[in-house]
Amino acid sequence: MSPPPAAEVVSLGCRLNIAESETIRALIAGRDMVVVNSCAVTNEAVKQTRAAIRRAARDRPGAAIVVTGCAATIDPASFAAMPEVERVVANDAKLLPASWGRTDALPATLFDGHARAFVEVQNGCDHACTFCIIPQGRGSSRSIPAGAVVDHIAALVDAGHREVVLTGVDLTSYGHDLPGAPSLGLLVERILRGVPGLMRLRLSSLDSVEIDDRLFDLVTGETRVMPHLHLSLQAGNDMVLKRMKRRHSRAQSVALVERIKARRPDVAIGADLIAGFPTEDDAMFADTLALIADCDIVHAHIFPYSPRTGTPAARMPQVDPVVRRERAGLLRQAAATRRAAWLAAQVGTVRTVLVERPGTRGHADDFADIHLTAHAEPGTIIRAAITGATDTHLIGTTV
Repeated sequence: MSPPPAAEVVSLGCRLNIAESETIRALIAGRDMVVVNSCAVTNEAVKQTRAAIRRAARDRPGAAIVVTGCAATIDPASFAAMPEVERVVANDAKLLPASWGRTDALPATLFDGHARAFVEVQNGCDHACTFCIIPQGRGSSRSIPAGAVVDHIAALVDAGHREVVLTGVDLTSYGHDLPGAPSLGLLVERILRGVPGLMRLRLSSLDSVEIDDRLFDLVTGETRVMPHLHLSLQAGNDMVLKRMKRRHSRAQSVALVERIKARRPDVAIGADLIAGFPTEDDAMFADTLALIADCDIVHAHIFPYSPRTGTPAARMPQVDPVVRRERAGLLRQAAATRRAAWLAAQVGTVRTVLVERPGTRGHADDFADIHLTAHAEPGTIIRAAITGATDTHLIGTTV
């Protein structure tokens, strides 16, 4: 008897897409199908989605190709018109069993084969950043009740997962739509109390202005919450931030990081930064460049600004695309230099590492990438002596 056809999910973009892709993978098990879970955050992401569709058609002739995700939701007609695509499934339907021809209940998502599990606790966004198209693909903010989140994480821990990542489009807006309006901090407290076997809890991107005292105390004082915060900063100049319609100032970002570091010095800061936003001049860009040092950013996600049709920023005076790319390159260079120094300073320490496939690498609690000198069991947490560093990762030996 021939084996059943392999179902495949290609996930692009954010951690929320990764979490949703695992549910889709379970829903399409046994189908000769490739689902491309698309991203629309930049024009480049949309191009990558189209490339992934064409690649799937070449690699899997005869397989049904279905497209979902933000890009497919925002512009379904253009993807439906691609000859490789059988159909398009909107974001609000992609986790429904009926969308995949099933009548049974949604299967448990247990992230088989993954060292860490991603758990969606929030979706959508109620803000209106002038550069962002994602609310058109995700809709308004909505939260998963805490009890369901705790049960999901407990099942993941029972299945052997040592680390869980909470994901959402606007994670720090969690709970405003639930009875009693519980905060993200309250959710984290319930998870830690309700799942004592969870060893590592990591948070995905946070809006710095929404980090309240309860959440601040947890990320700086709770050892099971990983010392790795990724902040949605976007820029380091107040006029640019205002034109982006962000709700924080440069000074607030710097002050927050200083407060965090004063309470928990080992916290590693990550950030999203956009280069070449409309109207950005050299002095404005210099403020963003300096933010890498001022906020000690060692995990930087840097993008040249990408105008998205239908957003207010696309109608603003644009920075030349060549200048955008040059500025992004300068940001990446500064971030790489700071990251290399951060890694070099860890040589001689001993770190705890979540081992990832194939067993020769993993990540420390601060998300430093560690390459191991000997194989270890994927999914386990080990202690590793750091014996060397490159510009991008550490080298560790199990102790």
